[in-house]
Amino acid sequence: MNISGLLHININCRNFERSQQFYEMLGFKVIMPVPAEGSGDAAAAVGMQHYRLKGALMKHPSRIVIDLLEWEEPYAAGLPYESMAHPGIARVAFTTDALDDDIAILAQADVEFLSDGPAQVAGPRDSKVRFICFKDPDGTVLELVEMG
Repeated sequence: MNISGLLHININCRNFERSQQFYEMLGFKVIMPVPAEGSGDAAAAVGMQHYRLKGALMKHPSRIVIDLLEWEEPYAAGLPYESMAHPGIARVAFTTDALDDDIAILAQADVEFLSDGPAQVAGPRDSKVRFICFKDPDGTVLELVEMG
């Protein structure tokens, strides 16, 4: 294998405009719209014959890139997952240098947290690591981690 990095994280949503605003609040900016339709090789590469969607690649100043997509065809209803213990990717964790400030910003925006406050665990070299999990508008679990 010759993997040299991580290109992007795909996050599906039910309302692209609403989710775009949420991720912009986190500091992401649109860098490229995603083509609205796909067929042929593009659709086959993601296991479909044809698709229609709204979406964009969004980049954070930290250089993290997300591929935010609202699938119109095929359409799938429902929530991302019922439990953090489900198979597959459970959450996306972002680092922060100001966890309490970020929690206040999210709370002011009525973001749903999974706990009443941040947890603290032992980190490398006797440091303290603090973190909190929260949900995006569709219930995808995100995490903020402050390394001690």
